[in-house]
Amino acid sequence: MNKKINVKTIGFIGLGVMGMPMFKNLCSNKNLNVNGYDINSLKLNEIKKLKLSVSSNIENIFEISDLVITCLPSGKDVEEVYFKNKMINLVKKNQIIIDMSTSQPALMTKIENKIINKGAYFVDAPIARTRQAAIDGSLAIMVGCSKKIFKIIKPILSLIGNHILHCGEVGSGQFTKILNNMILFQNVLALCEASKIAENYNLNCEKLFQNISKCSGNSFALQNHGMKSIVNDHYPNPAFSVKYAQKDLSYALELAKNKKINAPGCLNINELFKKAIEDGFGDLYFPVIKKVI
Repeated sequence: MNKKINVKTIGFIGLGVMGMPMFKNLCSNKNLNVNGYDINSLKLNEIKKLKLSVSSNIENIFEISDLVITCLPSGKDVEEVYFKNKMINLVKKNQIIIDMSTSQPALMTKIENKIINKGAYFVDAPIARTRQAAIDGSLAIMVGCSKKIFKIIKPILSLIGNHILHCGEVGSGQFTKILNNMILFQNVLALCEASKIAENYNLNCEKLFQNISKCSGNSFALQNHGMKSIVNDHYPNPAFSVKYAQKDLSYALELAKNKKINAPGCLNINELFKKAIEDGFGDLYFPVIKKVI
């Protein structure tokens, strides 16, 4: 695999809550030919209305693309698409395949082994931050791949994110994303608890968070999930839902369990996620766990 790699044509598979704005931002670069695909025909019709390029089937994506990106809801979906649906059989020599979903690191290694055998390259590059960040092109992208491939793909990923982080070899992107979200969820829980306490003492929660933002309790979670969601009890759909948050948390719990590590913070939040889903909040923005505290 010493051939020089030129990326001119990109295929994007998975036009969901995060994937659609990411795809649109890639299309903004007129030097690239970007084609989208999703099993949901409504998503394809949305692209067509915007006069952006679509592929009618996944086979066409691989036939015409130098680089293929997948952005799927879960590790279960990644495994199903790559293996059960045999997408991996479509990979061509010297293609770069980037999975931007969030899933288990071990699954990334499994996929990489298959793709290497086809003379191609694999990258795990899960994303962090909000849907608005996906729209604005300001995502954080945690990349696992060789330094050589990172150098090639960084300018492309920079069209959809403003922090492109090389975390190490394949799988390290997922480790970083999973543990990042584990920390985020516990931070958001603390904000939910603080807001509930403040409200029960008739304090202005917005003013409280504004003041805390100047103190040691400040964080990305406070600035975004706190100020834009929790203080206003605003939990939109589509957004990063409770169901998706619990899915990501399950990967952290799995990593901890595999090494026999007790993770009480994770276990506590997992129970709150379960309760939120039981109470009908599963599809809402995950800070809605405030309602079940």
